[in-house]
Amino acid sequence: MIRQRCIKSVSAAFLMLAFCCNAFAQIGEYRNDVSVGANVGMTMSSMDFSPKIKQGYNMFPTIGLTGRYVCEKYFSTICAVEVELDYNRQGWKEDIQDGSGNTYQRNLSYIQLPILMQMGWGRERRGAKFIFEAGPQFGFMFADSEARGGGEWDPSGRPNDVTHQYSHGPDNKFDYGLTGGIGLELSTSIGHFILVGRYYYGLGDIYDNSKSGYFSRSANQVISVRLTYLKDLIRTKNNKIK
Repeated sequence: MIRQRCIKSVSAAFLMLAFCCNAFAQIGEYRNDVSVGANVGMTMSSMDFSPKIKQGYNMFPTIGLTGRYVCEKYFSTICAVEVELDYNRQGWKEDIQDGSGNTYQRNLSYIQLPILMQMGWGRERRGAKFIFEAGPQFGFMFADSEARGGGEWDPSGRPNDVTHQYSHGPDNKFDYGLTGGIGLELSTSIGHFILVGRYYYGLGDIYDNSKSGYFSRSANQVISVRLTYLKDLIRTKNNKIK
């Protein structure tokens, strides 16, 4: 039941993205701008566990490739679709306060594919604009590792006796969810520089969430800040575009 609701949520995001593009294409001002580039940034990740685990954030750099297609300008709104292929490490860092002195960190390495509907307000060619973006994101976990520290390892006093994660690796490598963010874009003669902050809400669980599973929820939660550079490959020929 939970997995069906998750799939319906991602499908709805896809349909909304397609509907917006189609609607703008029918009534907006035509654009045909294609840009490609790269992005770098930092992520702060944790896991939404049920039963709960007290955590801090895992912080790692992220890097990837970015492509964007600007399709329309609808009144003052500049509409685009952005696709990325990113490498990111996520996971969680436990805040263990049972007096044992133990530390625990789990690192999950992903290849991710965000597909975003992007809207901007401001200058298109020279100057700044505010942007909002949202859409589905998919990921594949290709590696995971754990780090235990703090002397002799003794998990017997953990709150609520939640210790399943220590002896079991992730059950599901495929991840999916919804991501969105806001930012600022500066367009210059040499390209577009975009600074954006995002939040990712995972809908898929890394551990088995069936009745026989230990965790009913174990989903990624990620805050990220990234800087993207895009270079135009194709630009709309219109002297009125500013």
